[in-house]
Amino acid sequence: MKTLRLVVILLLTGLTLQTNASDEPKKEGIQFFHGTWKQALAKAKAENKMIFLDAYTTWCGPCKWMQTKSFPNKQVGDLYNSKFINVKLDMEAGEGLKLIDRYPVEGFPTLFFIDYEGEVVLKEAGAKTPEQLISFANEAIEQ
Repeated sequence: MKTLRLVVILLLTGLTLQTNASDEPKKEGIQFFHGTWKQALAKAKAENKMIFLDAYTTWCGPCKWMQTKSFPNKQVGDLYNSKFINVKLDMEAGEGLKLIDRYPVEGFPTLFFIDYEGEVVLKEAGAKTPEQLISFANEAIEQ
């Protein structure tokens, strides 16, 4: 009897966990790559994609605005996630400090499209609305 009760409890627990997992909404917007710059370049090469680099700082107001207003946009995410390897780098910490000489910024944020060889294809400074991000991506794709 104890075994039967345990089996029933485990089955019910499993069904509850499965239901809760499927109820979670899928994240919309840009999905940023979590790895090293070298890994991002390798992934871009393997997938024949450019890298979208958001060069930001933690204190940057326009950077924070884009994080909450532009990057979560569904249309932006659909385009950027399908066409690019998306990377965010704090240019005042970690790998950002190593890459700021190679990818100099004119202000924060500075947004780059970089090919898988590490060469800049397109670069612009300043915050962008979702519509501007879509236009910027399309311009990079046409290059």
